[in-house]
Amino acid sequence: MPVPSQKILCVLCCALGLAGCTDAPWNSPYPGLARDARIVFSSFSERPKHLDPVRAYSANEYAFIAQIYEPPLQYHYLKRPYTLEPLTAHALPQVVYLDERGRELPGDARREEIAYSEYRIAIRPGIRYQPHPAFARDAQGHHRYHDLGPAGLVGLHSPADLPHSDSRELVAADYVYQIKRLADPRSHSPIAGLMGEHILGFEAFRDRLRTILETRHGDPQAWLDLRRYPLEGVQETGRYRYRVRLRGLYPQFRYWLAMPFFAPMAWEVARFYAQSELRDRNITLDWYPVGTGPFMLTENNPNLRMVLARNPNFHPERYPASGAAGDRESGLLADAGRRLPLVERAVYSLEKEDIPYWNKFLQGYYDSSGVSSDSFDQAIRFGAQGELQLTEPMRAKGIALASAVNTSVYYMGFNMLDPVVGGDSERARALRRAISIAVDYEEYISIFTNGRGIAAQGPLPPGIFGYRAGREGINPYVYQWVAGRARRRPVAAARALMAQAGYPGGLDTATGRPLVLYLDTVGAGPDAKARLNWMRKQFAKLGIQLVVRNTDYNRFQDKMSQGTEQIFQWGWNADYPDPENFLFLLYGPNAKVGPGGENAANYRNPDYDRLFERMKDLDDGPERQALIDRMVEILRRDAPWVFGFHPKTFVLYHDWYHNVKPNLMASNTLKYLRVDPARRARSQDRWNRPVVWPLGLAALVLVALTLPAWAAYRRRERATAL
Repeated sequence: MPVPSQKILCVLCCALGLAGCTDAPWNSPYPGLARDARIVFSSFSERPKHLDPVRAYSANEYAFIAQIYEPPLQYHYLKRPYTLEPLTAHALPQVVYLDERGRELPGDARREEIAYSEYRIAIRPGIRYQPHPAFARDAQGHHRYHDLGPAGLVGLHSPADLPHSDSRELVAADYVYQIKRLADPRSHSPIAGLMGEHILGFEAFRDRLRTILETRHGDPQAWLDLRRYPLEGVQETGRYRYRVRLRGLYPQFRYWLAMPFFAPMAWEVARFYAQSELRDRNITLDWYPVGTGPFMLTENNPNLRMVLARNPNFHPERYPASGAAGDRESGLLADAGRRLPLVERAVYSLEKEDIPYWNKFLQGYYDSSGVSSDSFDQAIRFGAQGELQLTEPMRAKGIALASAVNTSVYYMGFNMLDPVVGGDSERARALRRAISIAVDYEEYISIFTNGRGIAAQGPLPPGIFGYRAGREGINPYVYQWVAGRARRRPVAAARALMAQAGYPGGLDTATGRPLVLYLDTVGAGPDAKARLNWMRKQFAKLGIQLVVRNTDYNRFQDKMSQGTEQIFQWGWNADYPDPENFLFLLYGPNAKVGPGGENAANYRNPDYDRLFERMKDLDDGPERQALIDRMVEILRRDAPWVFGFHPKTFVLYHDWYHNVKPNLMASNTLKYLRVDPARRARSQDRWNRPVVWPLGLAALVLVALTLPAWAAYRRRERATAL
């Protein structure tokens, strides 16, 4: 039977009316969420594999657990160079040096006298864990959920399904317990091998646990109370104090104390999650973390979204009262002294593709965004002086741009064992310097990275102690200081060096033949082809014929370890913000050939090595800076690398999103962010106004089409009646 047009119109009107029952735009991806709430909206592209701090070691994992777990130290959010400060600790660790007999040495003790370094850490009292069933006790004081029977598993899909939860105070023993977990063979911690080299008794403790586990029967993952087994180098010395004793000197250990690996773990939580019945339901620490941080994970559905909510037990912490130069003028100190966190929740939605994410950012449904190659031209333009600026449509939306130079370096290295480009002869040195001038990394950055990077003047990137900016920081062998900026020396200077090296015009004076050099690299596809063609042109400026030997990564690794390459391309990302983590890449004993270290150029210079050994164990200060300056000068003179570039991170963010400053060392930055939800809602309404006239037009067309049928139907009804 035909549907009367009146009913069709009624249905359309009801649909329009229901669509208007919410104040959110019709296309909002967050139905049911209050628009006036202080919520950060972001995304993730793939499921975090580990949320247990003993195993997690990836950026997408740290994006979550760094908001939940609190190691004793953290990086200052605003200061540059990156600076450590106490988090749960009362102060920075006291470092004491000991001799072989465990006797305390003076602070100026000679390196050879120091057998052990002891880090003494005091944490602040009154810090409490987030609410969790692992801490819940019954009237008799027994833990309610440490031995769940069949009845306790009914309807249990997450810890939140258990009716009781509680908390307790953070104590030093929790930090000791976590370090023991690093040594537990069942944890498969990625840093267990490294810590075994430094923490006294770590390997012996690990071996003891391995023996115990091998002799146990039943479930290999069953509860093992690590409190019962002492670890020589890690001891609780009071309710709020503990110490970590290391072999010899390892000042970089302080940076590890700012990583989730060294966050506390309550034994009650480990005991709770050790139950096999919970593991069978995937209720584990890898899925449901428990910490003392500003947020706790309240929703974990990696096929849809993950939600962090404010921890009601979070201890008092304030927004920084000081920062780097220019922070006050940029508004980054407007919240100085305010209690953290500044938002109530963070909602992370799954976005596997860049384009949908970008469109939602432009609609106002994500607060910030990176800049992909697909969206670069839409968001960024080059100014008159070649500087990067936002496009007019972005500025019209109130979108701002924040950028930071990564603590990374990409370089082209020379194999110093090679008879042509290697060695410490003046001829080889002149050749390497000529190539350093000719390979125009400013052009490379402009063409291949959309201007997202700065040409390197040495191995240290900005933000790392020892880096020098401006005129005093340029590489004088490659650059000149002209009109207030570094300018690459002309190709004519490089050609003069070629003649000095015995290769005028690219011809070897000894043989009369063109100079042929070989670049080993890993790359495939049109982008790699374009880069390699560009590189050939750079060498051709000097008359050098560059032969590219492209290979797969395994073969490339074999060549590097055997020293059969001549020139290569590589890079390094900082493990921690210390100059040692970059300068060790050119330390002789770390050579790739032989020792198997990270000195891929196999560079050896006795003067550099002696300075490195003095520098690496010093605290940041004038003495260390002076040593670094001398080391960098040696590297610039010898040119074992063509110092390539330091990439830049770009972040776009809306004008309702505040306190944005990229911090490439810290991951626990959510607590510093602030949003203005009213401003966000107004922008979303303005950018997502529904276009309803097509619905009205469709209704009219539908009515027009059904009227003849309706008229015919009525005529037939009347005829039947007669």
